[in-house]
Amino acid sequence: MRAPDFERLKAALMGEGETDRVSLLELFADPEVISTVVGEPIDTPITEADKLRFAEMRVEFWSQLGYDAVCVGAGPSLKYARAAAGDTADLEREERTWVVSELGTVNTWDAFREFDWPTAEDTDYAEIDLTAELLPAGMKILTKTEGALEPVMWLMGYSPFAIALHEDPDLVAALFERCADIFTPVAERALDMDEVGGLFIGDDMGFKTSTMISPDHLREFVFPYHRRLAEMAHERGKLYILHACGNLEGVMDDLIDDVGIDAKHSFEDAIMPIEEVTALYADRIGIIGGIDVDFLCRASEEEVRARVREVLEHCVPGRGYVLGTGNSVTNYMPVPNFLAMVDEGRSWRATA
Repeated sequence: MRAPDFERLKAALMGEGETDRVSLLELFADPEVISTVVGEPIDTPITEADKLRFAEMRVEFWSQLGYDAVCVGAGPSLKYARAAAGDTADLEREERTWVVSELGTVNTWDAFREFDWPTAEDTDYAEIDLTAELLPAGMKILTKTEGALEPVMWLMGYSPFAIALHEDPDLVAALFERCADIFTPVAERALDMDEVGGLFIGDDMGFKTSTMISPDHLREFVFPYHRRLAEMAHERGKLYILHACGNLEGVMDDLIDDVGIDAKHSFEDAIMPIEEVTALYADRIGIIGGIDVDFLCRASEEEVRARVREVLEHCVPGRGYVLGTGNSVTNYMPVPNFLAMVDEGRSWRATA
């Protein structure tokens, strides 16, 4: 088992010279995958009673696979309108839920005033505090808290949100401000922990061909929040990593030069293969992942191994590339394929 070394991961992402091995990083793995690899059963979704036991399993999972960081969420929950259906994955859970797009819970001023808003003080830090105690030497935490676009878009429902951007921008602005007031102190508290090496914020901003809202609206409502979190991280000498799905080509310069992200995660081949991503941006930011999730779900183990070697040969030389899936380790991904990706990363060495 490789000893974790967060400084090696950080050096790769920051372009601080060649490292002696490929680092690996993921935003999260579904609990069913963690349970399978660790060999300890746990009911999903994770209950409040099992939250701390799962935190222990998560540290064991990432450390035994040779990762240098474990991502841990922090912050109070917001009540989104959700739909549900039975899960059909190989490692199935009882049901899979998603946020509905047609109608959210906060899309009028009355709903805004009446909503049961949590505060930063409502945050339970027991999970991140326990993780800090369990970390093996050399490993650090990357903290996840809410982004900017997702909570507002999900609270309103995408369709009402899109309309409100034009018909009631003051309500939209109020929602962005309220969410930032909730989650910015959470991020700051986490960053003040010695065991936390930075923030890894998930905030999906796009779909296959474009951004979810106009670049100008992103600049007005979304990027100021991310800029503030990036500044907070950098003031403490820590990383600011963005996970954002979708085609963000139209705003990548903003994210790099204005927001100040250190690295970007979440790529899929249907939008831009990871080789093209690194050619465009790896001299300016760290690049994470890009082993396409759809490919990992459908390919054979040997095809996965060949693809990972191909990506590493192309992407590692230079600034430094960090290996991972294009999105996350899902419960519908064959576990042997995920482990094959990890194994190729652990054994890879650059050829002369």
